[in-house]
Amino acid sequence: MSKYILKRIISSIITLWVVVTATFILAHVIPGGPFDREKVLPPEILKNITERYNLDKSLLWQYQDYIGDLVKLDLGPSFQQRGTSVNDIINRGFPVSARLGAVAVSISLVFGIILGIISAYKQGKWQDNLAMFISTLGVTIPSFVIATLLIYFLGEKLRWFPVFGLSSPKHYVLPAMALAGFSMAFISRLIRSSLLDVIRQDYIRAARARGLSETSIVFVHSLRNAILPVITYIGPLVAAILTGSFVVERIFTIPGLGRSFVDSISNRDYTLVLGVTVFYSFLLIVCNLLVDILYAFVDPRINIEGE
Repeated sequence: MSKYILKRIISSIITLWVVVTATFILAHVIPGGPFDREKVLPPEILKNITERYNLDKSLLWQYQDYIGDLVKLDLGPSFQQRGTSVNDIINRGFPVSARLGAVAVSISLVFGIILGIISAYKQGKWQDNLAMFISTLGVTIPSFVIATLLIYFLGEKLRWFPVFGLSSPKHYVLPAMALAGFSMAFISRLIRSSLLDVIRQDYIRAARARGLSETSIVFVHSLRNAILPVITYIGPLVAAILTGSFVVERIFTIPGLGRSFVDSISNRDYTLVLGVTVFYSFLLIVCNLLVDILYAFVDPRINIEGE
């Protein structure tokens, strides 16, 4: 196990380096700059600003300087939010996105698995058709459309939930539902497909022949094997949702990390774009590593060492 984890750490460092290098080059080669305005700044002021942030240096020098700071976990200052570092912005925005994301992931897993189980064990019946209809809506309707519909019906018409901010538990309901729509539908389809394969296996027939209850067959014997594809999906799902949905956070006026990332792109804030990208990549790599390790605990037949 330790040998495998060491290999993954080394490959993760290489992957992060590739991501940082590609993002750095793309951010700098695109026309325009972080201090371009409709009203052109005086040359003296623009010169002082570029010198202040070392933008007057060569691209190679800037790259080496950024990598050196990154090794020390310093993501640099924000070009647009004066006096604020990228580390501060991430530390301020990520906990908000993480709390909302944790609720959304929980909704996705719980309701996605329930819908998948119902659909598989009621195949061809109205319960299956209803569950698949809900899944189809979740997959095809974008999150911003779901968010708009939730705000209109549950927020404005029925007044059941507040629609802006995250100041109370009720504020989490609508944005979490909007975030969870696609992933819940996708998980339900994965569970349904896997369960339909599993419940036709001989050991499931043998379990029924021994007189085991249907609940025991579903949750002890069937679901454990059927859930492996969902575990594969959990890695990128958790990283994406915890980092924050750009559109949903804007619609519900949530001061999370996703909103900062959108603003950084529109403002050409190089360091913030790089910082959030590196942070997201790190989360994705860690989540995928944890998922690979989790495989061995869920299914002992899987040897992650590959030996």
